[in-house]
Amino acid sequence: MPGSGPVDRDGNGPEVGLHSNSYRLLAEALTAAGLSSIRIDKRGFFGSATAIADPNAVTIADYAEDARAWVDRAAKTASCVWVAGHSEGGLVAMIAATKPPAALCGVILLAAPGRPVGQLIRTQIRANPANGPFIAELEAIIDSLEAGQPYPINAISAELQPMFQPGMQRYMIDLFSYDPMTAAAALKLPLLIVHGEADVQIGVQDAKLLQSAALDSELHLIPDMTHMLKAEVSGQPFATYTDPDLPLHPALVPAIMGFISSQD
Repeated sequence: MPGSGPVDRDGNGPEVGLHSNSYRLLAEALTAAGLSSIRIDKRGFFGSATAIADPNAVTIADYAEDARAWVDRAAKTASCVWVAGHSEGGLVAMIAATKPPAALCGVILLAAPGRPVGQLIRTQIRANPANGPFIAELEAIIDSLEAGQPYPINAISAELQPMFQPGMQRYMIDLFSYDPMTAAAALKLPLLIVHGEADVQIGVQDAKLLQSAALDSELHLIPDMTHMLKAEVSGQPFATYTDPDLPLHPALVPAIMGFISSQD
């Protein structure tokens, strides 16, 4: 299950300058290791663009329903199916697994949030000096959305309006209502949590929170892996986001395959 926003099945988001190929590389590496996979475009985006007129007119529950439908599809050729979610997709994977299809064997979280996303966004905006002039406004908007109330678009600075259009605000209100730790605690299936120690978007503390909440879980920290599941490049903090030719971190697929094998 892909991360937030317009991210395609390959892990790229041209609209937001994301060119990683992470999901394609992961699928190819899993195939080489003997594991088949399905990677998807979320409803309303890319190959699924015709599934819904407005890609923001969805909820996390909708995405979870889609994940369960993909498990059922995969179950036609495999008796045991795992759902992997990257970033926000990790929350989707956990919510899907709270009502697990018969073939669902477990969940794999890749760089997933352990705190409600509103809290996580606060941490992210405070960490970026460029947000200095807008921090108070951003926090006021997040406060409103967390309370379930849209923020008047005409009261938002022009620079921030593209981020908080009414459709996006409706989606955020729903997204912010979920606590990943609550979702993890509700799981009754094996859970693998993989997180990079060089992830500057979602910190290691989130992975540890998830592990503390889920009874049947294993945490695998990878020392120099970024949010894009690749080894960090010294002096080039955005290289793993913009260079599709950089390989996955070599420890990622062995961690996934080792955990799945241990569950047989």
